[in-house]
Order: sequence, then structure tokens, then C-alpha cells
Amino acid sequence: MPPSAAGASAAVPGGANKLIAAFAPTGKLRASINLGNPILAGKDASGAPRGVSVDLARELASRLGLELELLVVDTAGKSVDAVAAGNADIGFFAIDPKRGAQIAFTPPYVLIEGFYLVKDDSPIRRNAEVDAPGTRVVVGAGSAYDLYLTRELKHAEILRSPSSPKVVDTFIETRAEVAAGVKQQLEVDSRRIGGLRLLDQRFMVIRQAMGVPKNRGAEASAYLAQFVEDMKASGFVAAALERRGIDGAEVAPAGNPMQDPLK
Repeated sequence: MPPSAAGASAAVPGGANKLIAAFAPTGKLRASINLGNPILAGKDASGAPRGVSVDLARELASRLGLELELLVVDTAGKSVDAVAAGNADIGFFAIDPKRGAQIAFTPPYVLIEGFYLVKDDSPIRRNAEVDAPGTRVVVGAGSAYDLYLTRELKHAEILRSPSSPKVVDTFIETRAEVAAGVKQQLEVDSRRIGGLRLLDQRFMVIRQAMGVPKNRGAEASAYLAQFVEDMKASGFVAAALERRGIDGAEVAPAGNPMQDPLK
């Protein structure tokens, strides 16, 4: 679906100069793109970034009449830091209360399942068995899984890999008991390494959203929220996922549901 076919209900309103200045104080729309989540972004054969987050950034820049500049990073934490510090104007993040201190989130546009992975011979069979003394859980440093499990796990120890794509390698190298992350990435690594299995139930659902620094003002955050709703309703997000051959993710329903919509 070409950008122009995505709908026009989030067109730039009156007072456009003020809105554009809020989004792009440097004159360009700087979008932070995290390559650490393969559902959202990766590289094409030429090494250029591609994925649903890149498509959304390009569409937003087009609607605002701005040149797009991509700031490519390899972890969610770096992406959050870039937007929070004002070094990027928008980003693509899992909604989390800690991140929300400085970033205004849109409603989610994609829902992603988080799973645990263990070795075939592990005695751990259920999610409830993970949070136990002596269990070490590997997560990507600064990822949504890191933030969530840091709050939720009371007995297990958390080990942090440099990035989400390195979780399973770190899990193997440290001989830890559990790896946690994006279901799709864990499945790919499980096939690559062998002798591994996913537990049969997700432990969380990531609500993936766009975000803008809170200090850019209410008008910018409201415009971005409506943009995301338009992108879902028009089929733009679904088409971007299909075009990239992504499974393991669902387009989020309209609005900003707090319950688990995948149940």
C-alpha cells in the first residue's frame, strides 16, 4: 500500500507551523529505529533499514511534509534514550511506565508475545516455575522484557545480554536456566542452535507504540496518537507486516486497551 493510500484523517491541522516545529525542531523528522526487534525492523540486502517502524516513520514524515532522517540503533534502551534526550523526535517502543516518565506514547499499533525458552532437558515446564531461587533468566538489557521481569520476578536472578538478538547466545554461554524475549526471535534461535524449546504459554504481551518526547507538547502527542489509529484502521500496519513476511505479531485493536487482547 503506498503512503498516499493510507488515509488522510491525520492530515496536518491548522496551526501547522507550530505542530511541525514541535515534531522537528531541527527541520527534519528524526526517527529512532531499533534493529533489536526483528518484528519491527531489520536490514535489507543493501544494509538499509526496513520494516513496519520504518514504513510508519516515512508515512508520518510525508504527512508532515518533512524530510526523514533515521537514527538506527541496536537496542530498545538506546532508542528510548535518544528520544528522551531529544536526539530523535519520534521512536517505536513497547509501552512501559518507566519509559512513560519522559515519552508520550500513542495507543499500540502491534502486539507481540513474550515467551520463555529453556533447554530440552530442563525440568521447567510452566511459566510459574521460572521465578524460583537458583534460576537465572537472560533478557536483553533495557528491553521491555527486562523492565517487566525486573518488576515481576521476586526469586529468580536476571542476567542481561547486550541486546535482544544476543539473548539466546548469552543464555548458552552463561549456561543460564531460562531465556526471555520475542517469540519469533527465540524460535529462530532455537532452530539455529537446537536442543531448545519454548514454554507453551506466553508470559506477557508487548504493546508496541510510537512515542514523542513529552516536552514537545500535547498537540504533537495527540496528532501522533491519531496517526497511529489511522494507520491501523486503514490497513497500513497490516499491509506492512504482510509485505515484510512477519508473523508472530498482530495489529493492535482500535484504542488503547489495557487488558490482554490476545486472550
